[in-house]
Amino acid sequence: MLIRFYSIAVCLVLAISAFAQRMDTDIRIFNKNIHSLKIAPVDKPYGVPIIALGSDEQLNVNFDLIDYDAHYLRYSITHCNADWQPSRLIDSEFVSGFNQADITDFAQSEGTFTHYFNYNFTFPNDDMQILKSGNYLLKVSEQDDPDNVLFQTRFSVCEHTVNVAVGTTSRTDIDYNDAHQQVSFEVTYKPGTIQNPYQELKALVTQNSRTDNAVMVENPLMVGGNKVTYDHNPTLIFNAGNEYRRMETVNVNALNMGVSRIEYFEPYYHATVNPDQPRAATQYLYDQTQFGRFTIRNAEANDSHTQADYIITHFTLEPDDMLPKGKIYLQGEFTQGLSPSATQLRYEPESGTYTCDIMLKQGHYNYQYLFVPDGGKVGLTSYIEGDKYQTINEYLVKIYSHPMGERYDHFVGYGVAYSGK
Repeated sequence: MLIRFYSIAVCLVLAISAFAQRMDTDIRIFNKNIHSLKIAPVDKPYGVPIIALGSDEQLNVNFDLIDYDAHYLRYSITHCNADWQPSRLIDSEFVSGFNQADITDFAQSEGTFTHYFNYNFTFPNDDMQILKSGNYLLKVSEQDDPDNVLFQTRFSVCEHTVNVAVGTTSRTDIDYNDAHQQVSFEVTYKPGTIQNPYQELKALVTQNSRTDNAVMVENPLMVGGNKVTYDHNPTLIFNAGNEYRRMETVNVNALNMGVSRIEYFEPYYHATVNPDQPRAATQYLYDQTQFGRFTIRNAEANDSHTQADYIITHFTLEPDDMLPKGKIYLQGEFTQGLSPSATQLRYEPESGTYTCDIMLKQGHYNYQYLFVPDGGKVGLTSYIEGDKYQTINEYLVKIYSHPMGERYDHFVGYGVAYSGK
């Protein structure tokens, strides 16, 4: 009897430990042959991946699989709470029909040195309708091996039951028109729809769709009537950063912005990006960017999805001072899902430079350099890009509600603001 008691106790401890472990729900590319992953609203390639619940809005997912043979793939989704951890809902509660659908729209590359298949699908669709608001993790796997997940990415479905007004200022609680920007916002709702804002509401704030410096806010400054105010919150002060750098490889036979040369060395094209210098000590210079996003384009093609080639793209950073102990990473939408080792710059002692080589499909790219000190997790712009208060950043504020008795976080509204505008 005593042995049986201990066995049961051990099983309970193991079950509790497994439940307490957080699931990895970051954007991840698990298969090295997956490239150019992009998810965005249909007809809004620079939009955040959010659609309205019960609407005709759809998201488009596009990616390449580099191979000579086609793979038959399918996708499924997982409902998550505000912190991107799986909710307590079962599949039948958040999706109609089966929680998996085959990807039938794919085509082989044409006239390219790199052989790949381009996959494209939109959803919700006739195969899959979404029933609940919230965050979702989308996984793509082989049809005959569902445990072989090639990648996972994120999107959200919004109820739009609250209004969110977002503001930004460079006159922050810690400095005045210097190195930071501060976000504030107000949430308004219909009387009676939210019973206790202090306990029910939480907000997730992101800068340029980055996840490393995202902020979760659970305590408003003030509640009055049907309005909740989030202001003078020190966690909502962001490093201002700088405008994203830009480069393009839209034409392998002509000059491209930010690129000194493109050459072919079997089996790939190689593009050398003009060496970059730190901008921390330079004056702010406005440059219209897409807040880190990229666009696939071959200027000489009729269909860039299948006729744009892949290019080994060589980045070089020429530091003007010795940096403290830490790592330097390339950051932009095109680095989402890649392993840290793929985006980390390596130091070249002979030239005193930092370099990174990434295979990128022809197109327009935004990028910046982030420095992560040893022991840190958040990328800092101050060491290389500089923090300029005039920088135009995209701030997204997502509001979640968890009414008493519910088993998941409702995504009830969001707002977007651009600093300096």
